[in-house]
Amino acid sequence: MDTMLQEIREIPEKAEAFIAGSGNFALPIGVPYLGMGSSYFASLAFKYMGVDIYPEMASEYYHYLSQGTVQPLGVILSQSGRSSEALWCRERFGNYVAISNDRSSPLAVHRGVIQVVELLAGQEHYSSSKTYVNTLLALFKGFGMDTGGKTIRLRERMGYYEEQGRMLADGVFNVLKQKKVTGLYITGSGPNLATALQAALILSEMTKLGFQGLALGQYDHGPKETARESVVIQIISHGASYDRNEKVRQMIEPAGAHVFRVEEPLADEWSSVLSTIIPFNFMGYYLAKYLEVGETFAVGGKVTEVN
Repeated sequence: MDTMLQEIREIPEKAEAFIAGSGNFALPIGVPYLGMGSSYFASLAFKYMGVDIYPEMASEYYHYLSQGTVQPLGVILSQSGRSSEALWCRERFGNYVAISNDRSSPLAVHRGVIQVVELLAGQEHYSSSKTYVNTLLALFKGFGMDTGGKTIRLRERMGYYEEQGRMLADGVFNVLKQKKVTGLYITGSGPNLATALQAALILSEMTKLGFQGLALGQYDHGPKETARESVVIQIISHGASYDRNEKVRQMIEPAGAHVFRVEEPLADEWSSVLSTIIPFNFMGYYLAKYLEVGETFAVGGKVTEVN
């Protein structure tokens, strides 16, 4: 478990290494961006920043959307470069850009590759932490969006993020000890919908509990009826849904929901995606420790390989 904590604490170092070492590159717009899990969520954040890209799950694109056709250009993201669904999609493009943590992976050395963006996150044995943040940074940089002092802020604020994560773990663990919980929700809006989905993924992997990530508006359209004895973690950012978060909280807490909040008050809504995910990594570490969870990937491995 200490190795897991070390990986999370390396996020600022690896983010700075990517900004310094990745060189100049541009990413195409108006094309599909395909990935699974964390890789898909990262590109989804930029769709909700208004970037003209088409994020899709690689599995669904391959089986349902492509209909066997070959498009001239696309972007395929796979942190390992070995996820089966990402590799299937290589044949769906005449040329593609590969975004991966492994320049020698099957995704990055295929004949259709015209550009490789290496994430430079180093080895990662547990749920995506360094690689997810570096994937976001690759997209910020590739779309010409300023990364400026964002990585410096990550380093300066890691103590704050770890304390947030520990407090979340303490709060949720206390609820789990006392009550039968009816649901575990993480809500986000706009770019931070990606954060909610990523947070639910890593928390489910690390704690073996079924966390669900969804848009705040989606939660408001039905799942709020499960409020009694549920846990709801709201991702707060200064954007269009800021006030709605408070209204939802005022509605569901009296109905019996246990509401927690994650916010980086120093970041604007777009750049907040780099920081709001980090407390959830720490939360996963501490909550798994409290629950005495052992192996992170007990059902299958870290890389999903489909026969």
